[in-house]
Amino acid sequence: MRLISWNIDSLNSALTGDSPRAALTRKVINTIAEMDPEAVALQETKLPSDGPTKKQLKILNDLFPNYKMVWNCSVEPARKGYAGTMFLYKNSLKPIVSFPKIGAPGAMDFEGRIITLEFDDFYLTQVYTPNAGERLERLKDRQVWDIKYADYLESLDKEKYVIAAGDFNVAHREIDLAHPDRNHNTAGFTDEEREGFANLLKRGFTDTFRHIHGDVTGVYSWWSQRAKTSKINNSGWRIDYFLVSNRIADKVLRSEMLDSGPRQDHTPILLEIDFEV
Repeated sequence: MRLISWNIDSLNSALTGDSPRAALTRKVINTIAEMDPEAVALQETKLPSDGPTKKQLKILNDLFPNYKMVWNCSVEPARKGYAGTMFLYKNSLKPIVSFPKIGAPGAMDFEGRIITLEFDDFYLTQVYTPNAGERLERLKDRQVWDIKYADYLESLDKEKYVIAAGDFNVAHREIDLAHPDRNHNTAGFTDEEREGFANLLKRGFTDTFRHIHGDVTGVYSWWSQRAKTSKINNSGWRIDYFLVSNRIADKVLRSEMLDSGPRQDHTPILLEIDFEV
């Protein structure tokens, strides 16, 4: 099974925008379509509360003609056009789809951050974890989220195998970002967020990238758009993950980043797993 996860940073801009960045994004989308994955998880879709427009759906259907789509959008009391997630999965798959609320603080449960696909033997779930904020104003709420989300994944794991994809908005270890020394008080690399992610792994989950590649350095999934040379200089962070239940870690064949060319921000990540191994 081949799976891809990507924080696309605005689905509308990607599909209908006319900027140079939109053109780069569409090249990445075409690459994903050519890889013919069983499922694609998209985060930060930024769609309106009623979902994609007819025009957007037509473009997606043209790009992924043999796929079904489900989405979870930000709705009141959360901000409109904010966060959001989407799954595209092959027509041959027949999952039960759910849009869990985990008892997160504030409006987080209404920001369209989780979609779960239930299959006979496993769950495939994606998450767009809330950012702690530029001034860490949301850090306390983020800590509560991390506990609630870990509880949720653990509850799934008690029933079936779990594959959890998405933008977790945290670099777990110092080797997961280019400049750990100057980012200890930066959102995504605070001690609290790293501890929250470590707690999640302790609940019975494996970071598949580290499982396959060990302590390799210099491999990231996100480069800031604010610094024009961040990707050229590979001044990045690894904040996007595929996690699996510990008991199926040995069934993972590949876990890696896809090449998104000069486009900064997130790059897609790939997981290949064979349950028959």
